[in-house]
Amino acid sequence: MKVIDGKAVSAKVLTECQAEVTSLKAEGISPGLAVVLVGEDPASQVYVGSKVKTCEEIGIYSRKIVQPVDISEERLLEIVHELNVDNAIHGILVQSPLPSHIDEAKIVEAIDPAKDVDGFHPENVAKLTLEDSTGFVACTPAGCMRLLEEYGVETAGKEVVVVGRSMIVGKPMALLLVARGVDATVTIAHSRTNDLAAVCRRADILIAAVGRPEMITADFVKEGAVVIDVGVNRVDDATKKRGYRLTGDVDYQGVAAQCEAITPVPGGVGPMTIAMLMKNTLKAARQIG
Repeated sequence: MKVIDGKAVSAKVLTECQAEVTSLKAEGISPGLAVVLVGEDPASQVYVGSKVKTCEEIGIYSRKIVQPVDISEERLLEIVHELNVDNAIHGILVQSPLPSHIDEAKIVEAIDPAKDVDGFHPENVAKLTLEDSTGFVACTPAGCMRLLEEYGVETAGKEVVVVGRSMIVGKPMALLLVARGVDATVTIAHSRTNDLAAVCRRADILIAAVGRPEMITADFVKEGAVVIDVGVNRVDDATKKRGYRLTGDVDYQGVAAQCEAITPVPGGVGPMTIAMLMKNTLKAARQIG
């Protein structure tokens, strides 16, 4: 059994990004990423902090815009429009979740598709569907694909089950896997799929993105499968100093022994998401010029 090391692969991606930053700056392009944070959600603060720190480490200009939780939708849209026309900014990310009084879809659609480095704008989703390489792919699915590539996991003709149907992971993941050159046979399943365990056991590659801690147990996984665990869940644990532990959607201890390869949580898919965000920001900078 191989442990798929997301930290090591993300470090490789960031080294590539650092070289690309140097190349862009030599051409007179200084890539810039703006991250908008609304409210004081602790998890969002950590994610935004990591993104800003990574930008600084590889030489991308970053701008963190923090707004109060009671900001109006109108004002948030104004901020997005200001960033759309700001030549110093090539990528725009509005950290989710947003407060309930703000229509998140409306905010995403307001972002210039050319600066939508999260890959959530309808135009970029359409480009993914059409296999148009000028679009941006959502960072987590893109990171999963890079992990499969780096570990030499064959996808052509393989049966893949994606557990989860969100626009953030499940659906774009499936589109990437059926693309020309990848050529997997893909089933999208979810928590309400009839006999989910039996469906998952068909998979040569099982991708868990359902958002339920340790839902995927050994009886969901066939011998020799590759398992990619996208989930990050906080589970109460009195034995831990912080009062909780992080776990994935997969019961790692129960499943690992029967896998060909598996991602841990933490240290698997998580680090790849930020690395691919940097990749997307540099792609935007090159395409915008």
